[in-house]
Amino acid sequence: MEESKLPLTEHLSELRKRIIISLISLLVAFVFVFNYSENIFGLLTFPLKSELKLSSGSPYFQIIEKVSPPLVFFAVGEAFWMHMKISFVAALIISLPVIFYQIWRFISPGLLSKEKKYLLPFVLFATVLFLIGASFCFLVVLPFAISFLLGYKTANFTAMLSVEKYIDFCLKFILAFGAVFELPLAIIFLARFGIVSPKSLSKNRKYAVLFAFIAAAILTPTPDVFNQTLMAVPIIILYEVGIILSRFIYRKKNNA
Repeated sequence: MEESKLPLTEHLSELRKRIIISLISLLVAFVFVFNYSENIFGLLTFPLKSELKLSSGSPYFQIIEKVSPPLVFFAVGEAFWMHMKISFVAALIISLPVIFYQIWRFISPGLLSKEKKYLLPFVLFATVLFLIGASFCFLVVLPFAISFLLGYKTANFTAMLSVEKYIDFCLKFILAFGAVFELPLAIIFLARFGIVSPKSLSKNRKYAVLFAFIAAAILTPTPDVFNQTLMAVPIIILYEVGIILSRFIYRKKNNA
């Protein structure tokens, strides 16, 4: 890794530049998607109104309609702020390639010339992994979690959901799963630069399991064990995937 000779003020100036570019990208995307916030809201009601059913025979994928409780709002500005939140998160997801690119540009001065060629794979895989995590949450985890929570010992109750709390619930889950699915890339990055090794990752597996449940407790928007488990299990699986991939990276690095 090449040593950077830039003083601290130059590093801070570069960091500020990357943050400003990322914020401008986010703002432009926000202005664009705000016009479509109602369409995005309709999409976000999928986990409440429908669920994806998998089958071993044809059709392999089937969307099942569910009877859903109505979404209501209790404050004058609640619906407006709901659209703002939806637009912000949508803009953030759209801006991810730019944000990841700026992150790479910030750290690239400290990399060797041959390591800088990983720019495109880094931006591509970071974006794809986030989208896979968000999609997995949206299509599988959220419908299952919402069905369970609304149906668990609620025979004597009538559900009336606040649109703000429902959207917050969905967006926090989607963002958390998107971030969690970056774990294999983070492990590969650390293994590539010799910070961790497959042996150390395997040896500390029990701590990773503990960390998975702690992270799930922090990231999930509800305190119940059920939702925490829904996130902790994918974290553990992704950790194992990271170990497998790091073996290839570590072996290639040692043979170079």
